[in-house]
Amino acid sequence: MTDSNSPELRLSILGMRCAGCIASVEGALTSVTGVESVSVNFADHSAFVKGNPDIEMLKKSVKAAGFDAAVMEGFEDPAEQEAQELARYESLMKKAKIAGGFGAFLMLLEQLGLMPMMGMPHSQWFWTVVSALSLGIMAYCGGHFYTGAYQSLRLRQYNMDTLIALGTGSAWLYSTIMIDYYDSFPALSQHAYFEAAVVILAFINLGNALETRARGQTSGAIRALLGLQPRTARVVRNGEEIDVPIEEVGLGETLRVRPGEKIPVDGVLTEGHSSVDESMLTGESMPVEKTIGANVASGTMNQTGSFLFSATRIGRDTALAQIIKSVRQAQNSKPKIARLADQIASVFVPTVVSISVVTFLMWLIFGGDGALGYAFVTSMTVLVIACPCALGLATPISVMVAVGRAAQSGILIRKGEALQTAGKLNCIILDKTGTVTEGKPTVTKVVAFGEFNETTVLQLAASLESGSEHPLASSILAAAKAQDLKLHRIKKFEAIAGRGVIGEFKEHTVLFGNKTLMLENQISVADFLSKLTELAELGQTPMLLAANGEIVGIVSVSDPIKNDSKQAVQLLREIGVRVIMVTGDNDITANAIAKQAGISEVKAQVLPEYKAAIVKDLQRMGYCVGMVGDGINDAPALAQADVGMAIGGGTDVAIESADIVILQGSLLKVPEAMKLSIATLTNIKQNLVGAFFYNTISIPLAAGLFYPIFGMLLNPMIAGLAMAMSSVTVVSNANRLRWMKF
Repeated sequence: MTDSNSPELRLSILGMRCAGCIASVEGALTSVTGVESVSVNFADHSAFVKGNPDIEMLKKSVKAAGFDAAVMEGFEDPAEQEAQELARYESLMKKAKIAGGFGAFLMLLEQLGLMPMMGMPHSQWFWTVVSALSLGIMAYCGGHFYTGAYQSLRLRQYNMDTLIALGTGSAWLYSTIMIDYYDSFPALSQHAYFEAAVVILAFINLGNALETRARGQTSGAIRALLGLQPRTARVVRNGEEIDVPIEEVGLGETLRVRPGEKIPVDGVLTEGHSSVDESMLTGESMPVEKTIGANVASGTMNQTGSFLFSATRIGRDTALAQIIKSVRQAQNSKPKIARLADQIASVFVPTVVSISVVTFLMWLIFGGDGALGYAFVTSMTVLVIACPCALGLATPISVMVAVGRAAQSGILIRKGEALQTAGKLNCIILDKTGTVTEGKPTVTKVVAFGEFNETTVLQLAASLESGSEHPLASSILAAAKAQDLKLHRIKKFEAIAGRGVIGEFKEHTVLFGNKTLMLENQISVADFLSKLTELAELGQTPMLLAANGEIVGIVSVSDPIKNDSKQAVQLLREIGVRVIMVTGDNDITANAIAKQAGISEVKAQVLPEYKAAIVKDLQRMGYCVGMVGDGINDAPALAQADVGMAIGGGTDVAIESADIVILQGSLLKVPEAMKLSIATLTNIKQNLVGAFFYNTISIPLAAGLFYPIFGMLLNPMIAGLAMAMSSVTVVSNANRLRWMKF
């Protein structure tokens, strides 16, 4: 079993050109001692390796399989990445132009009747020169295919390079033999295919170039995130502010950020205040006010003020680094539908070679006049047109685009499997605090009795709570601070767990807490029960204030529902999803909150460890269950659910128990994630159907199956163009997800 805590390594793989290469690379990496699991992504030519292998052994093994590997560490420079992609695109286009230009020249000579006839003594020199030039162009423009084919053959593996090398190589060899043995061939077979060999390479290089450009667009989200990472930081050392490389920033160091600068690492603001654009982290366009004690995240943009902050997370631990890591892991992970495509692709190439051999033999036996020529042309066309590039790209390219699109919207998909499953959810369990509600209790009502007024009730309650560590204490203190109330000094302070607090003020005992605290201290609450019930039914938590042995006030605190919770629940119910709120809160408060959010099913007073049991029960009933919670108390339920969605607080993006992290905290992201899942699966199926349909139709056509009926044979050059364009079509279709509107 793979240890989830095992180290991970990301490799850049050079030389992959088709889906058949995936199995070769995975096999090479898996064979190295210490490797626990491998995931190869053909779409961005990378691999995730989990375990403790020797890096040099990994490179050596990949090299032996006919590829090159390099370790990708830290933050890559997006400009450098784009330059590499551009260089590859320009190189492929140059090769396409050279091969295409030479092929077009030969075809033009033939069309104008300027090509010397083969078999004539005076023309032998011409065709020998053409053969030599063709070989040189094939070596330059297709050398990477031939080298790859040799390496795969040496390891008894097959890939796209095998098909291209066999197709174009046999075309050149057939034509070269024809120069000296022209009269030995049947009349209908007396044709050279030098132009076909080079034009096929031109089309394949053109297709690869267009695919490189289109594929580069799919990594736009990653490049945008990489571009957010500053290269330098301004640190305060020995009283001086100096600029240092980002790698040299240490934990606990004080850093200065000025207006318009990106925040270099995660930290806590220690001096000054500002507003920060956190849209890259949460998808929320509104700037967030930052004061002393507030968290700031790497890559976010400071807008107005200058401030100092202390570094709390650096390097690979920052929020930005974790987001990039999670996005890449999701893009490299394989949902079930992707593994099916990989399995098919791994046996596809040897199957095509077999079909090509059978095609050659069938034409040779039953082809009649010119059988050898027909046999050669059809078998070569089968090899060229059947390259499984489109099949290998069909799934990973859609996953890459979808995960990137989700990240732009503040939805962090950590596992590719979740992308496939989210659209099938028919039951969603919602935690209450911090999920349906804001998770930030506030004072909503202050009621005074007798000689006290609302101000003195709040002032005395806040004075008592100033020594408390109860979660609700901060909301009462915040309310007092908002009114500039001066707190009294409380003597003999005592906090009673589950009850409230007791203290002494001006020689009088004062109590602040729940009904139980009052009854235990012989204070009557009978006259206030209806008011307590009324407030509880509104989803509030009422607390009683007593002085001199009688109730003098009530302070009610509530955790209001998020602005969009009701809308999100309505959207889920409209698409037929069963929505259940599960909380540890009491029945009255839970039902009040559920009513405000439009949730009809509630399970209250549920301990965190029992939430997973509820998920399991629903799964046994046949539901595909999604759990939405805070990722800490709800970890067991998140892990048990078919799809666990954690509400992240902006910087807490590495919640291991969740499949999806909602950075912004908005429940509207849940139906958005489901909608994206459905759209992605549809896109993958379109790509797979297109790739399978293309090969299903093209191989019989290339083999000449329709020739007896329609008298139609496919030109090898057209086959090369069609094969190249199929990959471009798949990539272009996947890129439509980039513009998806929620």
